[in-house]
Amino acid sequence: MIRVNNVTLAYGKRVLFDEVNINFVKGNCYGVIGANGAGKSTFLKIISGEIEPNKGSVDITPGERMAVLNQNQFAFDEQTVLNTVMMGHKTMWKVMHERELIYAKEDFSEADGIKAGELEHEFGEMGGYTAESDAATLLSELGVKDELHQLLMKDISANLKVRVLLAQALFGSPDILLLDEPTNNLDVETISWLENFLADYQNIVLVVSHDRHFLDAVCTHVADVDRSKIKVYTGNYTFWYESSQLAARQMSDKNKKMEEKRKDLLDFIARFSANASKSKQATSRKKALEKLVIEDIQPSNRKYPGIIFKQEREVGNEILKVENLSKAIDGKMLFSKMNFDIQKGQKIAFLSRDPQALTMFFEIINNRQKADTGHYEWGTTITKAYLPNDNSEYFKGSNYNLMDWLRQYVPPGTKDVDEDFLRGFLGKMLFSGDEILKKTNVLSGGEKVRCMVSRMMLQNPNVLILDEPTNHLDLESIIAFNDGMISFPGIVLFATHDHQFMQTVANRIIELTPKGIIDQLMSFDEYLQDERIKGIREDMYA
Repeated sequence: MIRVNNVTLAYGKRVLFDEVNINFVKGNCYGVIGANGAGKSTFLKIISGEIEPNKGSVDITPGERMAVLNQNQFAFDEQTVLNTVMMGHKTMWKVMHERELIYAKEDFSEADGIKAGELEHEFGEMGGYTAESDAATLLSELGVKDELHQLLMKDISANLKVRVLLAQALFGSPDILLLDEPTNNLDVETISWLENFLADYQNIVLVVSHDRHFLDAVCTHVADVDRSKIKVYTGNYTFWYESSQLAARQMSDKNKKMEEKRKDLLDFIARFSANASKSKQATSRKKALEKLVIEDIQPSNRKYPGIIFKQEREVGNEILKVENLSKAIDGKMLFSKMNFDIQKGQKIAFLSRDPQALTMFFEIINNRQKADTGHYEWGTTITKAYLPNDNSEYFKGSNYNLMDWLRQYVPPGTKDVDEDFLRGFLGKMLFSGDEILKKTNVLSGGEKVRCMVSRMMLQNPNVLILDEPTNHLDLESIIAFNDGMISFPGIVLFATHDHQFMQTVANRIIELTPKGIIDQLMSFDEYLQDERIKGIREDMYA
């Protein structure tokens, strides 16, 4: 068990946590949620002991081992991949080396023999004799091939380092597991493996993630960081979100009788409890929800942006035609033989095992990069708005306040462009009051994305091109963006790692591979579950 007692942490006048009291118990997975800057990652660092609070303490049951997902990709550069994983069990790694040093002694004494015997017993108790094979299995399941296991960490790609560090955290089934954004840079298959792994995990897990599908798949509880406090709620993220929304609606409904409100909440709990029995964590989720009392359901204090795109005109019959498009960089083929056109009503998710391929494709169709072969043509009715993965050029060298920054992007001929007009677009993205006077050179990553969305809404486009639109955003902004794309009447072309965004928006999937494209009119989940497509995908990447 983890006991957090009166934990307070402040940096100057900014109070992150004010007398937080909370317990985390075995068998539960807690999704730590909160707005950007609320202190989610900092809280994990307090739990791990990396940060000392100003006041209070964190008590852990004696003898329990904690593992933390390491964020420093260069920390183990001089270690082999396999050793890096085993180093995740620090005590076992220490015993292993003490044992090796004793056996290496030339003047091996009787006392050394006794000590070696003690270490052998300790080593065996910790599973040391199967450590190498266990680590190798874990690496292989995370997509790190056998031939890479003896390479030094500095000699593998950043994408693979992330997987090795994840294997390091998971190695040896720690009693307490702290994971900060564990799905970053993982492909769909690996995320699915991790979901199944954590769903079966019987110890304490605290996870910070902006991936709602992942949180729903693994979490039994939500730990909500809000207004310097942390409150634990039963259920996964969707249960927390929908129940808090229901509670908020009921608070505003003054005419509804208390008995009716209570019945609605009970019906809601029963429905989710039944659904939980179908989930991967069936038993733990269902039991947790059945123990839930109505008083535990509270309305959320969160604010959600208003991401509403209005198209000035509807798209015509000719939208985008792509013929024989190919692109390679430094001899590596990103995509080839791309042939497709787009029909009205389509919202297309673009996939690739190489994120560089997706960004390059979007850059090409926005005339910011050149293809090696082929061409593309937009219809004459099309008005595009593009959200690039890297938005730095829009803020480089700029010291505008938000109002003046946005003013640059007002389309020619727009009438009544006054302060209220611009405030309206910034206000939808939760920039209010004096915030609109903030300088662009001090914006966070999430604030820059929100500015970019304001800029896009100004253009009244009928085609949206989005390269990882959920990057840097908090869950509230992701939900608003997701809902906005569902209701948008125009065309959406997008790439994202957010499973729920992909599943709820896309009605067509196009996967870019070095050998061509896979193009299917279906939802994302259907695409992943289709056995015929699984075979095609493996052939295309072989």
